[in-house]
Amino acid sequence: MRRTLISLIALALIASACSNDGDSVLTIYSGRSEELVGPLIERFEETSGIAVEVRYADSVELAATIREEGANSPADVFFAQDPASLGVVALEGLFSRIPRSLLDSVSSRFSARDGSWIGVSGRARAVVYDTRDIDPADLPETVYGFLDPAWTGRVALAPTNGSFLAFVASMILLDGEEATRTWLEGMAAAGAHTYSSNSVIVTAVDGGEVDTGLVNHYYLFRRIAELGDVDAANHFLSGGAGALLMPAGAGVLASSDQSDDAVAFIEFLLTEESQRYFVTETFEYPLIAGVEAAPSLPPLDSINQPDIDLSDLAGVMDLATDLVAEAGLL
Repeated sequence: MRRTLISLIALALIASACSNDGDSVLTIYSGRSEELVGPLIERFEETSGIAVEVRYADSVELAATIREEGANSPADVFFAQDPASLGVVALEGLFSRIPRSLLDSVSSRFSARDGSWIGVSGRARAVVYDTRDIDPADLPETVYGFLDPAWTGRVALAPTNGSFLAFVASMILLDGEEATRTWLEGMAAAGAHTYSSNSVIVTAVDGGEVDTGLVNHYYLFRRIAELGDVDAANHFLSGGAGALLMPAGAGVLASSDQSDDAVAFIEFLLTEESQRYFVTETFEYPLIAGVEAAPSLPPLDSINQPDIDLSDLAGVMDLATDLVAEAGLL
């Protein structure tokens, strides 16, 4: 009797295990924080009926993990905050191609030219400035203008920040290594203030600690949402690396056995509902037609995005880091 009972329990456990093996869970590696995109991913689960497991970490860290895992990666989707991290995975040939119907929904300026990943929201580089001390008409139109002696000791940078390094990488692609080295050395010699992050720069400018800083545009809007009135505003540069718009984006891992669900997730990120979420909750640019950016932002089409393949940023990120260090900014 006891042996029979044990056998029945064993059979029940095996049946349960087999049933669990049949369950499909979409695994997302997210370089975007849970605070920012967790509610959006939960909404996808609700509307699609697809179970999701999310691994949150820094985008650069996750890109390195996927590269190490290779074809054995458990990830189905890589949802990254920047094109350089996506480019690292693309360079390894670890993405499958995004369906043409999805690629056509977003301007080719904001996705990989080979279709390996697609942008889903946009973050523009900007100059945040102290409205008490700075007339916006006096601000330069490109980052090279900050080499003018008039700006000595008045500019803040976040040299260890991934967005700043991507900006430097874009300068390398556009203007070459030597021009980039000269600019970095010039900023160091001019006493550029260095901070740990974009948000700290915005706080410093609003607090009157420094006159200007190079940041991503949405950090100011987060501070406004938190505090209300602030003594800072954004200035958008007219071209070059300083006008870089860096999309957060996503790609489907070629090793995924749930590619249909992975594509469904990216489709969801490009719905009007999700794009409006990016506008109102993360203060980013929407990338599909029919959804308007916040009225306080310049129109997306007015941003003179550098003519580069954003995936190429990955190939020069190490050089960008080296140049920043050699200039004495780290």
